[in-house]
Amino acid sequence: MAVNYASKYAEKIDERFALGSLTGGAVNQDYDWIGVETVNVYSIPTVAMNDYTASGTNRYGDPSELENEVQEMQVSQDRAFTFTIDKKSRDDTQMTMEAGKALQRQIDEVVIPEIDTYRLGVICANAGVSESGTITAENAYEAFLTVQAGLDDNKAPQGGRVCYCTSTYYKYIKLDPSFTKAGDLATGIAINGQVGEIDGVPVVKVPSSYLPDGVSFVITNPICTPAPEKLTDYTIHDNPPGISGWLVEGRVRYDAFVLNSKKGAIGVYTATA
Repeated sequence: MAVNYASKYAEKIDERFALGSLTGGAVNQDYDWIGVETVNVYSIPTVAMNDYTASGTNRYGDPSELENEVQEMQVSQDRAFTFTIDKKSRDDTQMTMEAGKALQRQIDEVVIPEIDTYRLGVICANAGVSESGTITAENAYEAFLTVQAGLDDNKAPQGGRVCYCTSTYYKYIKLDPSFTKAGDLATGIAINGQVGEIDGVPVVKVPSSYLPDGVSFVITNPICTPAPEKLTDYTIHDNPPGISGWLVEGRVRYDAFVLNSKKGAIGVYTATA
């Protein structure tokens, strides 16, 4: 007769890695979506200069009515998840299938990375400076300076810039002999995930899957991107009707927008083969 040996689950769970939110330094919460799903933002243009004429009735030039543009920012992402944990599953795995921990795991490994990826996608898609080329250990710093020069030409603010890059680009910039390491790995790290600085710009290394295909790095400024989190609702139901155990539900409403007048402060570099 065969012998059936007892099985036992380890109490310690083999947890996957979680990075936490990495894009907090790239966005702002300057606009208020409380009670509404759409916020409209006005942008006001300027007019050209004229030569002053010392005679006539229109000495300053022909006046025209100053116009304006309206950008509509409507929250579009309404996302949800749900799962159950049967009491048998919890009891027979030495209580490791605990609802609260499972919910936190879902937030850390699924919800936060989705929001980070969405934000970076919106930022890159609306970049006012777009450069491309082959990235190597000999020109990684040059590529960074090229994007910086484009931002400077757009009169983008020097302060507040932050760079999000792939691990591959970060490797090349560290190997580039022309890259001066002055200020690199500065002691004052204020942005989550920051691994150093390039010419005073904080650098945050993100998984390549967080950035659009081919993007090596993007330099942005939080003033460019309002990113509302309209709703974050997480609930654990204990013994709901029809379930002996727990029902976990979550819903998040979020979005990210790049202000039309601020696109010039975003620069993206796409690597080519």
